[in-house]
This record gives sequence, C-alpha cells and structure tokens, in this order.
Amino acid sequence: MEAMVFVEGGAFMMGNPGGWAMGADTIPAHEVVLDDFFIQKYEVTQGDYEIFLDASGHSMKARFYDDKRKESPERFSAELPAPVSWHDAKAFCLWLGEQSNQPVDLPTEAQWEYAARSGGKPVRHATDNGEIEPGRNVSIASGPKAALYGDKRAMPDAPGRYPPNPAGLHDMTGNAAEWVNDYYAPDYYQNSERMNPQGPESGEPVTIAPGLQEPERVMRGGDYQGPIINSSTVSRRVVPESSMPLSSGFRCVKN
Repeated sequence: MEAMVFVEGGAFMMGNPGGWAMGADTIPAHEVVLDDFFIQKYEVTQGDYEIFLDASGHSMKARFYDDKRKESPERFSAELPAPVSWHDAKAFCLWLGEQSNQPVDLPTEAQWEYAARSGGKPVRHATDNGEIEPGRNVSIASGPKAALYGDKRAMPDAPGRYPPNPAGLHDMTGNAAEWVNDYYAPDYYQNSERMNPQGPESGEPVTIAPGLQEPERVMRGGDYQGPIINSSTVSRRVVPESSMPLSSGFRCVKN
C-alpha cells in the first residue's frame, strides 16, 4: 500500500471542544476510542482514479458525471484530487483492498477527525501548526476575502503542495472536501458509540429529484471553494451519496 501513514489508535474527545462556531451537529464533544489504522498520505488524484476505472471497469455512479466533465474539464486534470460521488469513492477503496488483499475502505468519520487532529489533539485546522497561513500552509486562494466569502473560481491544489500536519498527512484542510464512510444524522454525536464508531446504521432519505430519494453521507475538511473557517477539523458537510460536488475528493484507510 503506497503512501499510507500509520496512525496509532487511542482515545480522544471527538467534536467541537467549545468556542468554535461550527454548527449544532458538531456537539457534544464525546470520548471515542480507536484502534490503530493506516490512512493515505494524500488525496486520491484523478490520475489514480482513471487507472482504477480502466482496470476495474467500474461504472460511475455520480449523477451528471459526464456533463460535469464536459463543463469543467480542467477540474479533472490528472494531478488534482478526484471529484467523485460517495459510491465511486467507496468502490475505489474496496478495489484497492482487493488488489492488495488488505482491509481497505473509506475512513470512518471518527478515523478522519482523529487523523486530521494528529491523534486527536485539540487543533482547529489540520495544518502543520494548527493555523491557517495562506500561501505557506494552505492555498493562497484561501486569503482574507475567501476566508469570509469563499472563492468560486478557484481550483484545488495538487496533493502535497503544502506542509503536512504533524501526523504526516497532506491537504486535510481546505483543499477537497473528503468523503467518509458514515451516514449522516444531525444528532449522532448525542449517542455515538465509544469504541470504533461506525456512524448511524442508516441515513434519512432526502429528495434529490422528482420521485428519487437517497440518504446523505458526510464530508470532512472543508473545500477550496468555501470559507476557510469551514475547513475546521470538526466541521461536517452533508451531501447526498450520489452527488458529486466538483469540490469533492477522498482518501482511503487500511484497518
């Protein structure tokens, strides 16, 4: 498994520790205990994903995938994080596990946050120093104006351009919003399991088109288009599982 970083398990207080205005679904902070795991050092690139498509014959599940590729071809450059739906990200990770005969999957929400916080430390951003310094440890597009209003014209950075967090992981703040395995429930933190939580057993269906409903999943880490404050290590983004925001991306874990 190339570019996997070992993360030693342990206990941490998952969620908003208080004083971070990140939404009601980030509280209460609650103790979680995780086993050891490995997580990819970088976001999966479009080039990586094209290799998977060619080798596996996977059929994209993202709605309007072809239309989005035609409308924004530059967003699908080989060196950039791959924008996909939850289904497509999940398929890549499971395929990677099949090729290596290893238990590979999308990270749980708890694994993602623990890794972003370098072992559960109380840091607001997954940068080398826990702070946002545009042009040094995050994209210059995340400057003061974008910090407040976002930047709809920006592109994500190629993975690895800026320093990693202390755990050795790149781009977990404000690059591509990363899919995690969990269904979404706004009150899940009130009744989360303590040991290796897997998220809710199901998600509340939402209407995505006339006569079509599907559950929502969680994305973490903010994204290059939105206000940089939303890239907090505890903020949560909710997206229907077949949607494919151009600001999306993902990485896999080995359990």
